[in-house]
Amino acid sequence: MKISYYPGCTLKTKAKDLDVTARLCAKALGVEMEEIENWQCCGAVYPMGTDEIATKLSAVRALDYAKHNGGKLLTLCSACHNVIKRTNEDMKTNDDIRFRANNYLQLDEPYGGETEVIHYLEMLKNLVGFDAIKKAVKKPLNRKIGAYYGCLLLRPSGVMAFDNPENPTIIEDFIRAIGGTPVVYPFRNECCGAYVALKNGELPKQKSRKVLTSAKEKGAEEVITACPLCLYNLQVNGEGILPVKYFTELLAEALGVQA
Repeated sequence: MKISYYPGCTLKTKAKDLDVTARLCAKALGVEMEEIENWQCCGAVYPMGTDEIATKLSAVRALDYAKHNGGKLLTLCSACHNVIKRTNEDMKTNDDIRFRANNYLQLDEPYGGETEVIHYLEMLKNLVGFDAIKKAVKKPLNRKIGAYYGCLLLRPSGVMAFDNPENPTIIEDFIRAIGGTPVVYPFRNECCGAYVALKNGELPKQKSRKVLTSAKEKGAEEVITACPLCLYNLQVNGEGILPVKYFTELLAEALGVQA
């Protein structure tokens, strides 16, 4: 199975190991991640202004490429996923944005939201299947793991349609598939505060400690996340309360894959 892949900036710079690990795991599961040509930064934050077009154009280019190369666009970074999927929704539903974006880009044919945007976790669940992953596991993890969802995968829920925003289960199901025991705790889908770090450095520390303390009190031995920004914030501001890892790191461990 081959699928168009949008890596994004973080996974090509400070988090290169996450990109490499994800590719190796996908290959072990029969998926080829084909990096799209000439991708550009997604902007990292979805622009809220309804008249903002320029910062959405790189996402539209990526979406249009995937449209002509299998019809699916795979993301690994939750920030990229949020920006690209919401931009795709704009191209489906907003006549003004669709007209202006297409008018600017002058594509061979207008893009109208035809591509399906898929997060790596959704690929594992829906395209590979958790049952198939269970069969591929060589080293079951056999430890208690807390899933940290954060904000960007789940909200706005009507557009992202990723999971139940109040009671998500996909990462817990993933943990079971790789032989771990999921730990459900109160703050697993609360904001870690990373986006306000430059304005208020103390708030991310408070929120990170609250998330990790909550997980530890419920018995977690470590926490995993699907957002590089959350990963960095929890590691830097979590005061070592619990180890924090990216979900693909644990997948690689369970599959016996090494970079």
